[in-house]
Amino acid sequence: MPHLRNLFDLSGQVAVVTGGSRGLGREIAEGLAEAGASLFLAARREQWLTPAVNEMRAAGFACEAMICDVTDPGQVDAVVRRTLEVYGGVNILVNNAGATWGAPIEEMPLDKWRLVVETNLTGAFLFSQSAGRVMLARGGGVILNIASVAGLQAMNDAVPSTIGYVASKGGLIAMTREQAARWGRRGVRVNCIAPGYFPSRMTEKVLPMVEADYEKRVPLGRIGREGELKGVAVFLASAASSHITGQTIVVDGGASIV
Repeated sequence: MPHLRNLFDLSGQVAVVTGGSRGLGREIAEGLAEAGASLFLAARREQWLTPAVNEMRAAGFACEAMICDVTDPGQVDAVVRRTLEVYGGVNILVNNAGATWGAPIEEMPLDKWRLVVETNLTGAFLFSQSAGRVMLARGGGVILNIASVAGLQAMNDAVPSTIGYVASKGGLIAMTREQAARWGRRGVRVNCIAPGYFPSRMTEKVLPMVEADYEKRVPLGRIGREGELKGVAVFLASAASSHITGQTIVVDGGASIV
């Protein structure tokens, strides 16, 4: 029987993290690296990607990166190819890259709907497809899709509707189940993390509108804190969760149960 420490050890594993230059993606990437994984980060903006890589390396982690628009199949394939060139494999994929846009449903611009859905859902599909081919050919791998509680329940009506975000995150949860069902016997596990409210660039305008009410309602009495997604990501990426697939782990302080 494996020792508990070994179950969470990611030494020798290679993790590709989209949207890994800042926010929740960076935190997840850092957690995987702390567990022993080598990192390949993909993000749209060099202004955040380069400092993130430098800081990861300064911390002693193996880290490479490429600029990537996750909605572009050619750029997605280029990241996977480069990861194989640098590290020789892809063991873990974290589909974290995301976008949002707020407007009343009846006024939501079609181009903004498409931007959000293409980034959040199509981008995750393209990366899963590209990295998944590598994992299937080599007999195993792990995919983590980063969704949101917004994919499970309606959002607070104190903020503008983000219907594209909500729809894409719900689609990501459904896609997780389909991927897991189709690829499980071929050695690839697929799970989903659905965070509640955490401080990030994406939530910085929304939190002032909802935080006070949220803290009164949530069983744990607060929003998420820095570092509270690391453990969940490492658990789902590691052998500690080897009999778990197709599941969505909600990390929201209990908000979705009340």
